[in-house]
Amino acid sequence: MRAAVATAPPVGPLPPGQITTVSAPSGSLIAVALPGQSVSSGLVWRLARSVNSKVVRQISERNIGRDVIVVYKAVGRGTVTIAYGLTKGETRKAYKSVTYKIRIH
Repeated sequence: MRAAVATAPPVGPLPPGQITTVSAPSGSLIAVALPGQSVSSGLVWRLARSVNSKVVRQISERNIGRDVIVVYKAVGRGTVTIAYGLTKGETRKAYKSVTYKIRIH
């Protein structure tokens, strides 16, 4: 008997939103800040696209007040884009976006 695995649909097209550019040396920690939403809104931040784990790896995620802070560790040289979409639960439609363009040297 196999266990069922549920996965959320991918985040759809992202609306224009905040873009932050970061340059950091390998070994650095990079904090990504996602603005808080009221619990009653049903809106959640979801990673919108895959991230190259040869450049950065997520090591932590915490709620600080209403905001969400995701920490990545720079593990190799290169450029990576980390994009989040604000969706209603695990749906495709993104209402807002936050994007970090990161260069690790």
